[in-house]
Amino acid sequence: MRTEHDGGQHDLRHHGDAEVRDDGAALTDLAVNVRADTPPPWLLEVIAGSLGGLAAYPDGRAARAAVAGRHGLPTERVLLTAGAAEAFVLLARALRARHPVVVHPQFTEPEAALQDAGHVVDRVLLRQRDGFRLDPALVPEDADLVVIGNPTNPTSVLHPAALITELARRGRTLVVDEAFMDAVPGEREALAGRTDVPGLVVLRSLTKTWGLAGLRIGYVLADPGTIAELERAQPLWPVSMPALVAAEACAAPRALAEAAHAAHRVASDRAHLVAGLREFGPDGLYVAEPAEGPFVLVRLERAPAVRRHLRDLGFAVRRGDTFPGLGKEWLRLAVRDRVTVNRFLQALDRAVTLAAG
Repeated sequence: MRTEHDGGQHDLRHHGDAEVRDDGAALTDLAVNVRADTPPPWLLEVIAGSLGGLAAYPDGRAARAAVAGRHGLPTERVLLTAGAAEAFVLLARALRARHPVVVHPQFTEPEAALQDAGHVVDRVLLRQRDGFRLDPALVPEDADLVVIGNPTNPTSVLHPAALITELARRGRTLVVDEAFMDAVPGEREALAGRTDVPGLVVLRSLTKTWGLAGLRIGYVLADPGTIAELERAQPLWPVSMPALVAAEACAAPRALAEAAHAAHRVASDRAHLVAGLREFGPDGLYVAEPAEGPFVLVRLERAPAVRRHLRDLGFAVRRGDTFPGLGKEWLRLAVRDRVTVNRFLQALDRAVTLAAG
């Protein structure tokens, strides 16, 4: 582990959608972590049914109550946001942190938001040789804001909840990004719904499992005082009526059952992908394991060239060098169905051969 400040060497604003933005229609997308078969038709119907009410200002009370009920919390512990990305901006602007620390490699938007708000951010860099696993002792004791993902994007590590809660302190805000937790069977190691951890702030996104990245809907779970501070930093009516309707629908028992089924399917498809990647051998391709999210992190020689050849062969994958703690030899692969994975593995074999010259 080491700590560092940003020296400008990482593009914190680069996200997976950039890999498919221009010629994405011609590419099979393994760069973006949104589940491929979403939104489901029933959810599209619910959203479409809200369009007749667009003349009215959004009223988030029903959606807020639904999300609160889904986690067994009172409504004053819930804040709906325009995706988890807005929540990071609100935290950076509303909380008066003196020593913020972000545990990397992880989603870069929290650090970018903190920097934009004028904070000097320290990094705790987890290492490959440790399996990118958290050691709470690595986080400086005087850190009053700590951000960590679980399961972590891009490493796909699922940290034990008990280990994360060791980071909690009186006077410290502990932000846990659980954007991909509903893709973990049983949501084991989740902290959403916990009220016994001091300073805990949990972020959730509905864009990944439900394919709503274009709609922008997520939420924050925290103590009522923190929620009130974040809400004061929000503009009026920050979440649209279609997004509110989607949030309410995705918290319903039917949706939760469907998400649970999808999580098991993702786990099975991920196992198939990892097994195929292992066939390349440890000298040719390293897989970060155990992977627990809907994506897999790999390291291989000549990764930039492999990525370019994969594009020529019709596949987009996520470059890893924009994540602090990783370099140009890393790629992140979204989990897809077995037919797509088999096609990708064939293309990867060809791309590796071409890159080797």
